Amino acid sequence: VARAQQFEVASIKPSQAAAESTSGIYSGHGRLDAQNVTLLRCIMGAYGVGPREVSGGPDWIHSDRFDILANADPPINDDAALMVMLQALLADRFKLAFHRETRAIPALLLEVAKSGPKLEKAEAGESSTNTKGSNAGITIEATRTDMDTLARVLARETSEPVLNRTALEGTFNLRLSWARDGATPVAGDDRPSLFTAIQEQLGLRLRSERAPVEILVIDYVERPSEN
Repeated sequence: VARAQQFEVASIKPSQAAAESTSGIYSGHGRLDAQNVTLLRCIMGAYGVGPREVSGGPDWIHSDRFDILANADPPINDDAALMVMLQALLADRFKLAFHRETRAIPALLLEVAKSGPKLEKAEAGESSTNTKGSNAGITIEATRTDMDTLARVLARETSEPVLNRTALEGTFNLRLSWARDGATPVAGDDRPSLFTAIQEQLGLRLRSERAPVEILVIDYVERPSEN
């Protein structure tokens, strides 16, 4: 098995932005740009899990925020490969170590709505999935993304894990935008809840059910040194 490529250059610094400022991980063309993110958010992105799928660790993984800029040489035009490289970066710079356990917990099942899917089939090419969040709402813009990936991305933004049960194969281009639960309404922003948005915008639905889910249990982690 070939050794996974690692980032040629990576900078990790404490974020100077306010905690409520826009945050997210943007990737593509061999570059990863994480702005105002917690270590928990990085773990979620790197391993494709939601907040309920990460257990243990010190309190600061939820509160300390970082700016991470990393470049691969040669550039990699594959979002999944970049996330594997992020896994290596977290192990190297944060000394992240964990083990996996399977637990039966409440989950959300991603299914096709009765009205049928409203998804644009994608041609072959570079994949990317970018999420932008603010106090008011969240927007996911994805190119050439499959349903397993969409479920993982949704899980980062919900209180429960999301499991793909759509049986839809292939990759899609999509945009999904919804209001945060309990968010203070913003003038001119009439985004619906996630459950309404995913049905209206993508022709999919989320249904609650208890299910066995693999959990990442943190054994060790430390704050990175600046570079």
